[in-house]
Amino acid sequence: MQTTLSPQARQLPRAEEAESILRTCVHCGFCNATCPTYQLLGDELDGPRGRIYLIKQVLEGNEVTAKTQQHLDRCLSCRSCETTCPSGVDYHNLLDIGRAVVDAAVLRPLGQRLLREGLRTIVPNPRLFKRLVNGGQMFRALLPETLQDKLPRNATIPATRPVIRHARQVLMLEGCVQPGLSPNTNAAAARVLDRLGISVIPARETGCCGAVDYHLDAQATGLDRARHNIDAWWPAIERGAEAIVQTASGCGAFIKDYGHLLGADPVYAEKARRVSTLARDLVEVLREEPLESLGIHADQRLAFHCPCTLQHAQKLGGAVESVLTRLGFNLTPVPDAHLCCGSAGSYSLTQPTLARQLREQKLNALESGHPDVIVTANIGCQAHLDGAGRTPVRHWIELVDAALPSLTEA
Repeated sequence: MQTTLSPQARQLPRAEEAESILRTCVHCGFCNATCPTYQLLGDELDGPRGRIYLIKQVLEGNEVTAKTQQHLDRCLSCRSCETTCPSGVDYHNLLDIGRAVVDAAVLRPLGQRLLREGLRTIVPNPRLFKRLVNGGQMFRALLPETLQDKLPRNATIPATRPVIRHARQVLMLEGCVQPGLSPNTNAAAARVLDRLGISVIPARETGCCGAVDYHLDAQATGLDRARHNIDAWWPAIERGAEAIVQTASGCGAFIKDYGHLLGADPVYAEKARRVSTLARDLVEVLREEPLESLGIHADQRLAFHCPCTLQHAQKLGGAVESVLTRLGFNLTPVPDAHLCCGSAGSYSLTQPTLARQLREQKLNALESGHPDVIVTANIGCQAHLDGAGRTPVRHWIELVDAALPSLTEA
């Protein structure tokens, strides 16, 4: 795509990157065929090709409007278009660049600003978030339906973890909302890893991965959180931790991008690349291990929802399904498995109408094989899908953990 950036755009820190990405696009439109919002709305400007044109116009010096912002806001950042694109357009990075320029030029309505600032205050704070979840459970009936959907259907249970006892050790990102919404998930991962001879070492100084701020008009704050995590992990990395494990694929996708996002930082560039290299989704660790030694004999009927951040961002589509099949679980077919469920981080709160439409479509597809349980690999997807009150939705590692024989049997 022929592009001539304006003098102002050429001063942007990522101007050269934006121009390179724009020139990669060949206008083919294959991306629209797999774009969830284009499929719902049928508007060219609500598909990747249209949004690329909008960003191009902005970077070439055309007027920036609230309408432009709205079309960019409606993008889920699911990256399905990247999987489809025959030209390898790095769409999500272009979108991040375009959103930053648009958000700096267009003042959002007060309600939107308060919502986004509220999410940036609450979500990255696990203790505050957990207190609000517990309070929300008590006053559930008084909350708006949008918030009721986000609360766990069942009370959370205490999660026990094994002691550190193995020479092989990994770090684990605890996450922001997962400790409050599904505290057993990381504990279950630690127990399964322990059975495989791998100990999870704590890194309590870490915080939010940075994705929440980065995708809600505060990219600099998001990158500062990334730097904080790098500092917190670095001593354990120097002592030989073999991986940084994530059970939430959304966090994993962002951490794997640290190396790119901090590539121009003279202090953190090299460390960020190292952290991104060590970042592993849980399934990447488990699939390399002798899973048969776990002694699991499971025959539950499951439907697996593969999060966009796992299949499109991390390119791990099919990996969890393969592990579950190896362990004996019965996986039902899921039509249109490439499409987003509508969670997309904070999207289900900032774009609730579109998110619910996408959730309805996704649940119909997941339930078409009549599973006993739906499993996924990202807490956002889990909470969003489970909030519909239909088939129960859990993290896949919890079912693996529950199927482990007792230590006396093993």
